[in-house]
Amino acid sequence: MEDLKTHLGKAEENMEGAVLFLDDVLARIRAGKASVRILDGIKVNYYGSPVPLTNVATLAAPDAKTITIQPWEKKLITEIEKAIMASDVGITPVNNGEMIRLGIPPMTEERRKQLVKQVRADGEDAKIAVRNARRDSIERLKKMVKDGLSEDLEKDAEADVQKIHDKFIKKIDDMLAAKEKEIMTV
Repeated sequence: MEDLKTHLGKAEENMEGAVLFLDDVLARIRAGKASVRILDGIKVNYYGSPVPLTNVATLAAPDAKTITIQPWEKKLITEIEKAIMASDVGITPVNNGEMIRLGIPPMTEERRKQLVKQVRADGEDAKIAVRNARRDSIERLKKMVKDGLSEDLEKDAEADVQKIHDKFIKKIDDMLAAKEKEIMTV
């Protein structure tokens, strides 16, 4: 029979995975300030295979409105430009032969509101994943009762799962509030 601590650890691990995924998704949303994390999902064709942009160039944000990309090999400049244009970043790269600059344009109020809606939808997806992890955990606890676990221990474990769930839902809410504030700050 599965140990209760192991069971609770698995439930917490599943919920933590949802929060980490949300953090990654939120980092890729452009909030009007230059952040190299908006380029995380971009793959560059390097000797016939797609590799992450960070594996072939140095990324920096020298100020709040600019991202610079310094390729390690000059011949990669055109490949990096193609990859950025093909991505959903929505910024046109400017190349001076040595490096690529991305100018972060100011966002309109309408675009900010769209991004807030997108952030809320991503947050709701993360909350659903946390709720699903809680539900799966409680179902496993009920099966453990059939295998010989006492009902008192099952109820205590269920309460612990609920506490873990509440902790991660609060963490998601805090992340969403911070990102919404970042987006709406002009």
